[in-house]
Amino acid sequence: MTENSLIEALGITLEEVTPDRVTATMPVDERTRQPFGVLHGGASVALAETVASVGTYNLVDKETQGCAGLEINANHIRAKRDGIVRAIGTSLHKGKTTMVWDVKIVDEEDNLICVSRCTTAIINLKK
Repeated sequence: MTENSLIEALGITLEEVTPDRVTATMPVDERTRQPFGVLHGGASVALAETVASVGTYNLVDKETQGCAGLEINANHIRAKRDGIVRAIGTSLHKGKTTMVWDVKIVDEEDNLICVSRCTTAIINLKK
């Protein structure tokens, strides 16, 4: 599912997917840095939305439903120049038409890099 996608292009790796929690890692390298040499805020947001979307998709009926990001915000707390960041997403709301996820992105020492909240829409697929 991640092949030939932004997930693959950014080097995002899913680690854990449960009904209440999703974790994933992403390298801080030439793919994810902005021109000043630090982690690009857009890459952090892509990581956060990936975690929220995977978490939502894990909970829907895959034969009749899909999901998409509806709204996301992010506060970038600390700069990161290299290494790995880890996103930890936890569900705040699991509704029939929307879900809300809290995503914290941390570095290797658990320092907070970014905090995000993402609302996903549950989409009924036509058959």
